[in-house]
Amino acid sequence: MKIGRIETAAGFEWVAVDDGEIRRLPDGPFADQLVMGASIGAAVDARLAAPATPTKIVCVGRNYVAHAKEHDADVPTEPLLFLKPPSAIIGSGMEIVLPPLSQQVEHEAELALVIGRRCRGVTADRAWRHVLGVTIANDVTARDLQRSDAQWTRGKGFDTFCPLGPWIVTGLSEEEEGDLGVRCTVNGEVRQQARTSEMVFSPAVLIAYITAVMTLEPGDLILTGTPSGVSRLHPGDEVTVEIERLGTLTNPVVSAG
Repeated sequence: MKIGRIETAAGFEWVAVDDGEIRRLPDGPFADQLVMGASIGAAVDARLAAPATPTKIVCVGRNYVAHAKEHDADVPTEPLLFLKPPSAIIGSGMEIVLPPLSQQVEHEAELALVIGRRCRGVTADRAWRHVLGVTIANDVTARDLQRSDAQWTRGKGFDTFCPLGPWIVTGLSEEEEGDLGVRCTVNGEVRQQARTSEMVFSPAVLIAYITAVMTLEPGDLILTGTPSGVSRLHPGDEVTVEIERLGTLTNPVVSAG
């Protein structure tokens, strides 16, 4: 099943795609039981919004060996965590805005986990039952600021620096999710290409590690790291992240102002 959010004249609504029809989810996707509401047809005259409203976005650095190497960095012996603010989220089709404070903004294609059930202190073997589904993310990064600062908040936290979507895909098993193709193109040119099986730390291990520190609430996001091939974005670019079985996330790039 695919779950998403649409923007209508009345505000935002949760919806699901069922046999090609878009149906309302009147109780949202985090209820104990998913309730399918009225159909709104095979297409909808509304903009598809980012499919998450998290309390926090937990991200993982250097979770692919080749990406660590391209930055001359060590591969962590434990997951390297940082946070992005929810205000960074935008949906597919919305503009990534290059801030004047940075001269080197880069794309980072990532698989994102969407938490479905509140969890704290879970073990890796029980972690997947707390996941609603998976979606596509772009951990846009001001690389020059990331390198100059003692921590990564500023370089990762600008508005529009977390494109997400277009849908949450549910029903994939942990094994299926563990070997999906990830690709990023800029203006049609392939920049990143890998498989989620190349992660240093699996999603289940990440959930266990994170929930030993903090409680994850329904709707919270885990961005699982990016493969090698990150590169600079320029005004006028179009960046697309594609993950096998999940679809494509496409965003134009513009200058601030």
